[in-house]
Formats: sequence, C-alpha cells, structure tokens
Amino acid sequence: MSAPVRGRSTRVRPANRRPKSAEYRARRRVILRRRLVALLSVLSVLALAYCVFFTPLLGVRQVDVRGNVALTEDEVRAVAAIDSGSPLVRLDLQEIHDRVAGIPRVAAVEVERQLPGTVRLLITERVPVGSVKLPDGFHLVDSTGKDYAVLPAAAPGVPELVLTLPASSDPATRAVVGVVNGLPEKLRPDVVSVAATTGADVKLTLTGDRVVKWGSSDDTARKGAVLLVLLTRQGKTYDVSSPDLATVS
Repeated sequence: MSAPVRGRSTRVRPANRRPKSAEYRARRRVILRRRLVALLSVLSVLALAYCVFFTPLLGVRQVDVRGNVALTEDEVRAVAAIDSGSPLVRLDLQEIHDRVAGIPRVAAVEVERQLPGTVRLLITERVPVGSVKLPDGFHLVDSTGKDYAVLPAAAPGVPELVLTLPASSDPATRAVVGVVNGLPEKLRPDVVSVAATTGADVKLTLTGDRVVKWGSSDDTARKGAVLLVLLTRQGKTYDVSSPDLATVS
C-alpha cells in the first residue's frame, strides 16, 4: 500500500454556489445606506431634543410684560423668577402663573411661550371701586371686595368706602361693593362715600350733603332707577331701602 501524498488541500466549490452578482451587491449597499440614514436621523432627533430640553439653545432670552399699569415690568419679572437661559419648553407655566397671580395688584395673568426665546406675561391689574381710609393710609378695594393696595392719599375718581375692615369675606364690604358695582352710570359722579357696618345698612353720601338710605345690596338696579327719579325732588334724605315705598325728606 502506498503512503498518502501530503500537500496543499484544495477546496472544491459546491456546484450550486456561484459568485455574488452585481445586483446582489447593489441591493446590499442600498440596505446599508438606508440603515445608516435611519441611524443618523435618530441620532439627529436625539441631539435636537437634548439641545432643546437641556441646553440654552432655545432658552429664555426675554420676559415680555404686557398690560401692567401701576406695577413696573421689573416688579413682575422679579416675582415671575424666570431664569435667563432656562430651556423654554421645560418651563412650568402654571408655577409662573401662580407666582405672578399672587401679586396683590394682579387680577389675572396669562403666561405664553413664544419661540425662539420669549416668555410673555399678559397682566390684568385690579381696578379700584373705592378706597377705605385706615390708620396706615387709603386701602384700595376692587370689584370683588379685595383690599389689594395702600396709598398715602385717596384714589381719584372713586368714592370713599367707610368700612371697619375691608375684606372680600366681610358682609359689609360685600354689600358696599355690590351697591357700587350696580350703581347707574349717571349717578356715579355724585357719590362721595358709601358706608356700611353690616350687610343690610348701606348708606350713600352724595354731593350737596345728601344722604341715601340704601339698605342691603339686593335689588340694587331697581333702587338705582328709583333714586334717579327721587333726586329730581328737593330733599336731604332719600330712602330707597324699600323701593316700593321710597321716600324723600
């Protein structure tokens, strides 16, 4: 028996295997290219999201305050406490709203984002319906009965409200404010003061030292209409607490 011949082995390609065609290689390149594009797209989105949410790229550059009258823009910005450069999309608008709404002079506020880097604060300030003279000054009271500011002098253009302790929870304050809110426009310039100690004893002092016994704030519109008729008569005291039985004396 002869010994086996040692040497380089030769692999025989199976008959059914053929070299990869050009068409296959082209298809493969297309698939790889699509995968690369998809990967780059995902990475781009992630990078953009990171920049928007965690960097100053779209950060706050300006806090725009609108609608303020007595308040200064700097006062509002200080309370809003919006840090420059804070990512705009991550701002808690409700927290900003609540901080600004806590300013006594503010009746309402809207907070808006405006790309690329502005926060807009739309302020509505309270409007006084009267002022209450107390030892520390004249307290402004708005249409809800809220005592929201103190001035060294009486507010111009509104009557003095004679109250012990102005507050929206005080029955006398609610009654006085209810009457003032419902007075006919024609009557307002003649009203010097409005007083009450309870919710049912409202009294108006008009120009010429005329006094109006108003009673409660119920039927204010009707009482106002009756009073306008009564004022055509000479008198010093007008009682419209019971508008069906109104008197002049």
